Amino acid sequence: MKKILILLSAVFLLNLSVHAQNANRSKFIADSLTNYINRAITNWRVPGAAICIVKDNKVVFMKGFGIKELGLNNKVDEHTLFMIGSNTKAFTATALAMLAAEKKISLNDKVTKYLPEFKLDNKAATELVNIKDLLSHRLGFQTFQGDFTFYNSNLSRAEIIARLGLLKAPHAFRTQWGYNNAAYLAAGEIIPKVAKQNWDIYIKEKLFAPLGMGNTLGLSVAMSKALNRAAAHTILDGRLIAIPYANLDNMAPAGTISSTAGDMSKWVMALLNNGKVGTRQVIPASAIGTTWNPESIVGDKIIGNKQLSYSLYGLGWFLQNYQNRTVITHEGGISGFVSSVTLVPQEKTGIVILTNTDQNNLIDALRWEILDAYFKLPYRNYSDAYLNVHKNETAQANAADKKLRDSVMLSPRPAQSLSYYTGKFTNPIYGSADVETGENNTLIMRFEHHPKMFAKLQALGGNRFFATFSDPVFGKAIFNFKAQPNGKVTGVTVKASDFIEYGGYEFTR
Repeated sequence: MKKILILLSAVFLLNLSVHAQNANRSKFIADSLTNYINRAITNWRVPGAAICIVKDNKVVFMKGFGIKELGLNNKVDEHTLFMIGSNTKAFTATALAMLAAEKKISLNDKVTKYLPEFKLDNKAATELVNIKDLLSHRLGFQTFQGDFTFYNSNLSRAEIIARLGLLKAPHAFRTQWGYNNAAYLAAGEIIPKVAKQNWDIYIKEKLFAPLGMGNTLGLSVAMSKALNRAAAHTILDGRLIAIPYANLDNMAPAGTISSTAGDMSKWVMALLNNGKVGTRQVIPASAIGTTWNPESIVGDKIIGNKQLSYSLYGLGWFLQNYQNRTVITHEGGISGFVSSVTLVPQEKTGIVILTNTDQNNLIDALRWEILDAYFKLPYRNYSDAYLNVHKNETAQANAADKKLRDSVMLSPRPAQSLSYYTGKFTNPIYGSADVETGENNTLIMRFEHHPKMFAKLQALGGNRFFATFSDPVFGKAIFNFKAQPNGKVTGVTVKASDFIEYGGYEFTR
């Protein structure tokens, strides 16, 4: 689904030094890539990965690396399932583009034509928003806005779409790109209105089956029942741990597909072959072209030689220029997994990278390492460069975390006794959260729409508390309670990790 927002061109900001490589760069894939990946997954603490490269309508590299689950000697292969997160979006966009190619819909159709209940906070925008707006993230929202409410929650699809209408967009409609997962849910919900099939059934029958993607799953609930599947992992307090699969079927069109390197190779080859599998036209070429057509400006990037490179968004794909070639890519992050799919149509080259931990930039490093090899550019060792940045950022985050933990250890007194902070708090978008006293002078906050999750609150002095979510993906944060001069607590600001949502929520009592 997410959750890593695509770090397009971030590699160019690293100011990498170029190291000469005497070996013929064209042989890097065949001679050096396996050793490179084995070393990289160890350095990045990635339990397992599956990599596929297609070139000129052939698979030239496909291999599994590492293990499916920490502590078990079960090796990854090309048929091991990984959750691909937001790489699902390209399937959703392609399905709608196929319906448009069949003249069953127009992507310029108003969303309310198919979903009369759909609305945005801005009435004028509600009347104008079309399918293409949903698929190109140009509703005016901040990136990830609303996802604390939606991600891994027990809300129904209808409830999520209704709450989307309560979000106050910080930007005017169609003026600012902002990545929004709930918009993709709304787009996917148009499919059953037209095709009379649920999103997952339509995707399976129109894409998975004809492409030969027999192992691929449309819904996250099916992942735990699969035999050859990778476990989800994250890093918590410096430890690599296995975590439960996220259940995101209430937002399926935005990010629930699980697939394998073998199956994803077929998806990539079809896209690079104008939608054909052999002589069969599975995807209309016009539908592919529609999804690759730029619709939104994400921003400009400065690359190493100070040349500007555009960063655009089509329908389910990012687009940019690299070495005078159009690079079409998307990343996907979901609890315990990150993935990357890259297409270079001019070179008929595709790259699929699947990993089973949600804290790595190996997917970025490998993409550029492989592309540079094909483009005969000097070797840069992107993995080490990204890793150095990652380690510095992790060290800073750990230092900040330690500072807060040290403050907690001093047992600072809150402004009021803990009972003053207990009770029910509500937010018009999220719903309610209940605060109760916990063990060892702590508070526990429980959330209406995340019944399996809670946050432990430890006093930092005054009305500030250090919050640790039981779901490590939601992270840690500082919760600020609001109080009147007489000490009566009236509200609290709730914040999750940026992996979930950048902004906070104001809950009132």
